[in-house]
Amino acid sequence: MKKPFFYRGLYYAAGLLLLALGISLNTKSGLGVSPIISVSYSISSIWNLNFGDMTFILYSIFVLVEMCLHIVRNKKYSARGGQVLAHANRTNLKLVLLMDVLQLPLSLVFTRFLNLFSDRIPEFETAYAGSFLGSFAGRILILLFAIALTGAGAAMSLNMRVIPNPGDGIVQAIADCTGWKVGFTKNCFDLLNISFTIAVSLLFAGHLTGIGLGTVIAVIGVGRVIAVFNHLTQEKMLSLAGMAETCM
Repeated sequence: MKKPFFYRGLYYAAGLLLLALGISLNTKSGLGVSPIISVSYSISSIWNLNFGDMTFILYSIFVLVEMCLHIVRNKKYSARGGQVLAHANRTNLKLVLLMDVLQLPLSLVFTRFLNLFSDRIPEFETAYAGSFLGSFAGRILILLFAIALTGAGAAMSLNMRVIPNPGDGIVQAIADCTGWKVGFTKNCFDLLNISFTIAVSLLFAGHLTGIGLGTVIAVIGVGRVIAVFNHLTQEKMLSLAGMAETCM
């Protein structure tokens, strides 16, 4: 009984660690950051603020929006049913809101990892200027490695179905509330983040900050890495974690 629980916790923690490392390497490649953190990155860069702290604030906003969407969705479904259904929905809402709130301490830990990696990993373009790692080709390889880590980390943490990262949680909440497919919702949410980042960058910095080739590649590549990683490892991973039935 203890062994599956151990593996589940191990995969979840390792997934978050790889996700934070992948995001940090993506940022340090100097080719553009992933859409989900482009807002916090641009704000921290323009006003010289702490990247991890800005990401935590952004994630906190995501959690608040999630809670509002879950409350609205619950009221909509309760209004359609009788007293028994309304009571069941209220009970379910309490659990959902609890899971939303638990994303805050998760975000705090996750963003501390971002700060740790950000402090330890140099800007490759400047720190390794004149060498392969500082060249465009070298930074492309670093970017691809970062995307691989991000995809693998996201797959590992999401497959364990513990507490979602707020960036994933808000997409699911929007999809549940609107009835849109998760993939389409993710694309729209990424576009919203990119648009906001472009607006903030041009308005306050006069140039794009955080948006580049790496942003586009991350949008396309992370999803593909998740698909391939799950194809190769999901069944074995879920079996070790005692969750084999979830892949049926």
